[in-house]
Amino acid sequence: MNVEFDEQESLDEWEFTVTADRKGERLDKYITESAEDPSVSRTQVQDWIAGGNVLVNGRQVKANYKVAVSDCVSVTVPQAEIAEITAEDIPLEIVYEDGDVIVLNKPRGMVVHPAPGHASGTVVNALMHHCTDLSGINGVLRPGIVHRIDKDTSGLLMAAKNDRAHISLAEQLKEHSVTRKYIALVHDNLQHDRGTIDAPIGRDVQDRKMFTVTSKGGKKAVTHFAVLERFGDYTLVELQLETGRTHQIRVHMKYIGHPLAGDPVYGRSKTVDLKGQALHAAVLGFVHPRSGEYLEFEEPIPADMEHVLTSLRLR
Repeated sequence: MNVEFDEQESLDEWEFTVTADRKGERLDKYITESAEDPSVSRTQVQDWIAGGNVLVNGRQVKANYKVAVSDCVSVTVPQAEIAEITAEDIPLEIVYEDGDVIVLNKPRGMVVHPAPGHASGTVVNALMHHCTDLSGINGVLRPGIVHRIDKDTSGLLMAAKNDRAHISLAEQLKEHSVTRKYIALVHDNLQHDRGTIDAPIGRDVQDRKMFTVTSKGGKKAVTHFAVLERFGDYTLVELQLETGRTHQIRVHMKYIGHPLAGDPVYGRSKTVDLKGQALHAAVLGFVHPRSGEYLEFEEPIPADMEHVLTSLRLR
């Protein structure tokens, strides 16, 4: 774990390798505390184990199985059930679209896909109204969705319109070949002009709704940053993701002492006029799944974030 000076994986299938510090834990406890999804309960995990959705070294075991060092624990998460996903006539800012891929500029405050508590008003509901040819690999709740950005993060998001495109884009994400650059406003004066944060991220055992930098069950996470503008008590930065862990940028910037302005979970008391963190997915680049051409898109920060920057410049 280190900071060298010179930031959404799929949650459908999980795989963990037991480390020495977790040896002897009950399997249900181990999975619950290792899961990237903080809403997962121990009771749910026990149901998954009983239903055959969990394998240890390729075989089924009971919930009270005591994990051993180097055990390979694989979990296939059952599809969440929501009564019905309906197409909704919600305006979308389409940046690019063809027969394989659609790229959109998501507004702050919009959830990407339906989940308990957010069954409507999502990107998926809007996409289902906009086009009928979305990929089905991620199931009925997430048709076409290859990756996600947080509800209160704005910016570029790509979706697949067929399974062939989905497989290609997902593989590029897995290989870390997709270009993902974000613009963020962080607290305090970040003195180093650029750097790399290489620190594993896992769920916070003290608060399961949060993630943190941890060597205990954490997954490799790498974020590169470069300073764009300094305001004394704030710094505007560009961040490039090498990996895509849950809340990666928000966790990494908090870790180095510069949490995102407006972040209701990892930030400080509200000091900027934003409904959510000052984070925008500004650049998205990938190889087109059919043509093989590299495509790159860029969208400026939204008006609310620009207003905050203008206010800082006029002080």
